[in-house]
Amino acid sequence: MPVHRHRPTGWRRGTAAPAAATALTAGSLALAALPATAHADPMEQCTATSGAVVAVDFGPFGGGVLRGCDAHPTTGMNLLHNAGFATTGTAHDGPGFICRLGNTEFNGGTQYPTPDKEACVNTPQATGYWSYWIAPAGQDTWKYATLGAMSQKPGPGEVEAWVYGGTDIGGTSGAPTFSPASVRATGGASPSPSGGATPTPTGTPTTTPTGTPKPPQGDLPAAARWLIGRLTDGDHVVDPDWGTLDHAATANTALALAAAGGHDDTLRKLVAYLAAHTGEFAFPAGADAAPDVRGAALLALVAEVTGGNPSDFGGHDLIAALSSHLCEAPGRGGACAAAGDFEGASWPVNQTLGLLALARAGVAVPQSAVDRLLSAQCADGGFSPVYVGPREPCDADPGTSAMASLALRRTGTAADRTGRSDAWILSRQLPDGALPVDPTSGAGDSYTTALAAQALRQAGRAQARTAAIGWLAARQLPDGGFGTDPTATQSAGYVTEQAVLALAGTDLAELTHDITTPQPGGRMPDLAKGGAYLTDPARLLDGHYYESVPGTGFGDFGLTIDAGFALAATGTDDAALRRLADFFDRGGKDGGGRGVNEWTGAGTEFAGGGSIGKAALFAEVTGRNPRAFAGQDLIAALAAMVCTERGRAPDTACADRGNYRYATSVFSQSLGIMAQLRAGDAAHAAEAVRYLSGLQHPDGSWPSLIPATGDSDVDSTAIAAMALDLLTDDPNAKQAVDRAVTWIAGKQLADGGFPGAAGDSTNSAALAVQALSLRAGKYGTAIARARDFLTGQQNPDGGFNVAAGGQPGSDVRASTQVLGGVVGTSFGTLSRPVEAGTPEPGGSPSPSGSPKPSPSPTGIEGSHPATLPPAGSDDGAAPVINDGNDGKVGNSGNAGHAGPSGPTGSDLARTGTEASTLALLALALLLTGGAAVGIRRARTNPGRHQ
Repeated sequence: MPVHRHRPTGWRRGTAAPAAATALTAGSLALAALPATAHADPMEQCTATSGAVVAVDFGPFGGGVLRGCDAHPTTGMNLLHNAGFATTGTAHDGPGFICRLGNTEFNGGTQYPTPDKEACVNTPQATGYWSYWIAPAGQDTWKYATLGAMSQKPGPGEVEAWVYGGTDIGGTSGAPTFSPASVRATGGASPSPSGGATPTPTGTPTTTPTGTPKPPQGDLPAAARWLIGRLTDGDHVVDPDWGTLDHAATANTALALAAAGGHDDTLRKLVAYLAAHTGEFAFPAGADAAPDVRGAALLALVAEVTGGNPSDFGGHDLIAALSSHLCEAPGRGGACAAAGDFEGASWPVNQTLGLLALARAGVAVPQSAVDRLLSAQCADGGFSPVYVGPREPCDADPGTSAMASLALRRTGTAADRTGRSDAWILSRQLPDGALPVDPTSGAGDSYTTALAAQALRQAGRAQARTAAIGWLAARQLPDGGFGTDPTATQSAGYVTEQAVLALAGTDLAELTHDITTPQPGGRMPDLAKGGAYLTDPARLLDGHYYESVPGTGFGDFGLTIDAGFALAATGTDDAALRRLADFFDRGGKDGGGRGVNEWTGAGTEFAGGGSIGKAALFAEVTGRNPRAFAGQDLIAALAAMVCTERGRAPDTACADRGNYRYATSVFSQSLGIMAQLRAGDAAHAAEAVRYLSGLQHPDGSWPSLIPATGDSDVDSTAIAAMALDLLTDDPNAKQAVDRAVTWIAGKQLADGGFPGAAGDSTNSAALAVQALSLRAGKYGTAIARARDFLTGQQNPDGGFNVAAGGQPGSDVRASTQVLGGVVGTSFGTLSRPVEAGTPEPGGSPSPSGSPKPSPSPTGIEGSHPATLPPAGSDDGAAPVINDGNDGKVGNSGNAGHAGPSGPTGSDLARTGTEASTLALLALALLLTGGAAVGIRRARTNPGRHQ
C-alpha cells in the first residue's frame, strides 16, 4: 500500500490524539470527520516562497480542481483544513487516513466518495482512494508523498495535491493531471480537468489562540532523516573527520530523535548501543573511578528521556556515580577545582549537564553543586564558558547562559539568578531573532540560537523564542540538516541535534519520549540482557559455537549463525559478533573437527543451498567477503546450485527448475536468493526468484516445505517477503510482498503473537515483525502489539520462552530468533560490519590450517556421533526459523539445542584558547560530541586562563 496511506504513528506531546471513530451505535458507524476551519487564508497570503497551497481534484465526482492557502502550514492535514477542506478518516485507521474530502465551494460541502460508494470502514483499495502528491517550491513535477498528511511538513512555497482514483503502490501512475505551476499561488486561475470553475476558499487567522504569531516549524522529519542517515550501522555516529566512535553525538542524536518523534525503532537501537558502550563512554578510567561527567550525564539524560532507569543503564548506576564524585574541596590531583564541582567537570557546561541529570532523576541536588555553577555567572547576568577568578574579566556567552538557565530552572533553585540570565540572553538577541556565539559578534550562530530558543521557551519568552525559531528554521538546508550560520552550505551534526529540540518545542530540561511503554512501535524487550543471555560462556562455547547435542562439543553452526544475526540486529555486543565472524571466516573447528565448510558441504556434491546461503548471508551481514569466506566462493557455489530441471528419481536434490539443490524449504530458497542479490549476482538468481515467486499462494502466503504440500506458514511467508523485497525495481515483486504482508497481518492473534507449530510462537512473532516492518507505516499498530507480546515472553535471565502458554523457560533457539527479528530489520538489509580481530592464541586457524580440534566439555575429541548430519544437509538453513518445539519435521527442542537431521535437511529448526573559542569548545565539543569543530571567530583576552 502507498506509504502516505499509513495510519498516524504518534502525536505531539501536549496535544490530545484524535480518537479513531470506531464506536458502533444502533447499528451505525460513526466516522472520524475533521471539519475545515471557518475561514481559509486568502490566496494572496501564499507566495512562491512562503505559505503552502493545496489543490484537490473533484473531477471524478463532477467537479473541478479547488485550491486553498495556509500562510503558516504545520502539517499536510492542517494545510487541508486551514485551506477550507473537510476530511473524514476510516473506522479502521482513524482520522489520519483521509477517506473522504469535501469543500463548501463544491456541492454544498458534500464529502467524496459518498457513503454509498465507500463505507470508509476499512482501508480502501489502492485502485480507489485519495492519493497524496507534493511539489516543493520551484519544482514543477509531482512527487508521490512519502509521509502521511499528519507527518508531512509543507515547506515554504510548496504545493500539495489530492487526487482520487487508481494509483499503484510506488506512485508511478495516477499523478495529478494538472501541473504544480498551474495551482501555485503565483500561477493564476486553477485548471479544472472538467472545465469547471476553480474558486479559492477564503480567510483564516495567522496567529495562535493566544495571539502569538505562529513560528515557522522547519521540516522536523527531514532533519530526523538527515540525522539517521549519518548513523553507522543504524545505531551510532562515527566522527567523519577522525573516523572514531562519537558517543556524545550518538547520545545527542538519540535525544533529537526523541524530540522529533516517529523514529522509535532507530531510537531503541541508539539506546541499546549506548547501554552496551556505557563503560567506555562514561567510565573510561574504570567503573570504580570517577566518571567522565559529560558521558555519565548525557547517558543519564538519554535514559531519563526515553523512560529508562539512569540508576541501572548498561549495568551502571549513573546517578550514584555522579553524586558520589562531587567535590567537597579543591584537590584530587586537580580534578576538583572547587567545592561542588563534579569531579573532572572542568567546564560550566559539564556542570549544567550533571545538574540536569540529577534533577531529572528526582534526587536532591546539593546546594554546593548549584553554587559552583553560579560562580560562573558574570555581573551582567550571563554565564561564562569558563570559570574565572575574582579579579579576572568575566565574559558571558549566550550558549552557556542558556544551558545554565535550563539547569537552574530544573533544579528549582536560584530563581532570581536564573531570571538575570534570561534577561541577559534577551539583551543579546539580534534584530533578526538570532543569537551570536559571543556578544562581540554581529552575526547569528545556529547552534547558539538553538540552545537559546530552548531556554527562552522555559522562561516563557514566547515572542523572543518565536523570532529565534524563525531565524533557525531558515538555516535548514535542502538535505534536512542545519548549517552553522547563514553562509553555511553543509549541514552540521551538532547544530542539527539541538535545532531539532528547539523546533520541536521542547528542551533538554523537559524532553520526554518514553519508549519502554506501549506506544506506536511497541515496547521493546531488553536487548542488552538478551544479548548477554546468548553470549553466556555456558552456552556459547569459547565464544564460537553452540553445541548440537549437549556435552559433545559438536557445533550447531546454523543456530550459531542465528545468534550472529541477533547480535547484528540488536548491536549489543560487537566483540562477540566479531569473534563469531572470525571463527567461521578463519575455518575454526568444533570439538569434532568440523567447521563451516563441512557444515555447508561447499565444494562437494552434497552442498546444501540453504546452508551455503545462510553462511554467505552471515558473511555479508558482518562485512566479510562471501566470495572468499572460509576459503570458499559461496556466491559462485550458489550460482552453480540453481537447478536447471526437475530431478529424476532417485535424485531428489532438485524439486524443479530454479530450486537450489537440496533446498527443501522456502527458508532455504529465500536465504540463497538474499545472499545472491546482496552480492550483486541478480542474473544467476533470476531463476531462483522465479521459482520462489511461483510458490506463493493466491492469498499471499507461502508454504513451508519444498516441494509444496499446500500448507501456509507465517515464518516462511515472512522470509520469502524479505527476499523479494530486495527486488526494488520489480513491480511484480512489490505486489507479492504487499500480499504477503497483508496475509501475515491477518494472522495476528489477540495477544499480539502469531501462530506457529508450537502454538503462540515467539519466533513466528519475531519474523512477522520483520515482514510487517517492510510496510511499517501501514502496520505500525500490529508491529507494536507483536513487540509487546515478545516483551512479555522475556525471562529474568534475558532469554525467551518458545511460546506463550507453553512450558516456561528460556530457550536458546527461540532467543536467537526473537532478538534477530524484534528490531524489525529485514535479513535482506541487515548490516553490521565487524572488522577481523587479532587471531586468538591457539584459537581459530586460517582456512588452510588443520589444527587440533578444541576439546569438548566432556573431554571427547574427534568422535562423530551417528546422528550428526552429514556434509551437505540443510541443517541450519534458515536464519531464525522455528524453535526447537516449533519444527515442521523432526525437531527435538531440548534446552535450545537442535536435534539431528537427515541428509535431506528436514530439520527446519536448524535453519538457523580565547573566550569565543572556549564557548564553542565547551558547548559544541563538550556537550554534543567531541567532533572537530571549526572555530570561525576568536578574540584576544590575555587575562583568560585556559
